[in-house]
Amino acid sequence: MSATMAESQISTSRRYDTQIHRRVTRTVNVGGVLIGSDHPVRVQSMINEDTLDVEGSTAGIRRLHEVGCEIVRLTVPSLGHAKAVGEICKRLKQTYQPVPLVADVHHNGMKIALEVANHVDKVRINPGLFVFDKADPNRTEFSSEEIASIRERISENFEPLVTLLKQQDKALRIGVNHGSLAERMLFAYGDTPLGMVESAMEFVRICDALDFHNIVISMKASRAPVMLAAYRLMADTMDQEGFHYPLHLGVTEAGDGDYGRIKSTAGIATLLAEGLGDTIRVSLTEAPEKEIPVCYSILQSIGLRKTMVEYISCPSCGRTLFNLEEVVQKVRDSTSHLVGLDIAVMGCIVNGPGEMADADYGYVGKGPGVISLYRGRDEIRKVSESEGVDALIQLIKDDGRWVDPP
Repeated sequence: MSATMAESQISTSRRYDTQIHRRVTRTVNVGGVLIGSDHPVRVQSMINEDTLDVEGSTAGIRRLHEVGCEIVRLTVPSLGHAKAVGEICKRLKQTYQPVPLVADVHHNGMKIALEVANHVDKVRINPGLFVFDKADPNRTEFSSEEIASIRERISENFEPLVTLLKQQDKALRIGVNHGSLAERMLFAYGDTPLGMVESAMEFVRICDALDFHNIVISMKASRAPVMLAAYRLMADTMDQEGFHYPLHLGVTEAGDGDYGRIKSTAGIATLLAEGLGDTIRVSLTEAPEKEIPVCYSILQSIGLRKTMVEYISCPSCGRTLFNLEEVVQKVRDSTSHLVGLDIAVMGCIVNGPGEMADADYGYVGKGPGVISLYRGRDEIRKVSESEGVDALIQLIKDDGRWVDPP
């Protein structure tokens, strides 16, 4: 067999592999939460309170953490905000518990970052804004001398932060946004994924020169195709240069409602299915707590985390022998507090047992007014439709897999 044919077979086998093979990345510790390919894909969000509001911010962080957010970000636009973060950390310890926190630092944020790094577990900087100059509308090019001068300023401002994070064993997120690339990057590469990657790699290489590797990378864009291209190119570029840093996935400014959720899923789930991504955030124009169920649903739907019941149900057709929508809701209401089970509700015996073969339990229409209950692929017993949901619950209890709801 030729090498080309062998490579083709390997490529084909990967294409049809049902398992997700995650890109191998190093572990980054964020306040005790470990990010990387050896750990579950982590869920993040960001409070929308003004960080100067210590009580409000503390409450917002707590709300997020209580619904399952593992790492919480807050914005730090000034030194005053940075100092307020210290008070927020104290309030969390006094009234709740420590929560892994990320400080978001933007325009010319060196002094702010140095202050807030003393309080948080990770600092996020935006390469396009960390050393920020207003765009010159009359500019037609950047000279090599200007570029060298800008890079020198970046190093001067960035190195003290890297040194401090290294000393304190804390983490850094290099967070590129498609909409805020530096002017010189736009001149050199245009408004492109390549420009995003080069923007990130400039900071990655500084970190590497300083032997600092507690780094997470994000390449966010408000359009999923741009985001997908940027993350893929970033992963390839890092791997080629020997940088195996975790990726933080997100479609920024995704909007709200169904479309915001679909748009986020289109970007995040696509990359996760390709093995890219170690932590995620769904950015919705809604209360931050509403982002968390979407994150976990994405992770569960592609088999990366099991945090809720997986419900399998058919779309219903003329063969359906009961009110499928009503029964699914009854089953969900009775079992949604359980973790780690797959439960199927199927309308008829024609496709039901086959389509639900991977489920732990099944509720299948057998005939008019009659339900068959399954454990895996095995039919256990038949009951009347009126007893169906209660009998399903009893079967789960008989197997020792039931816990009472909180």
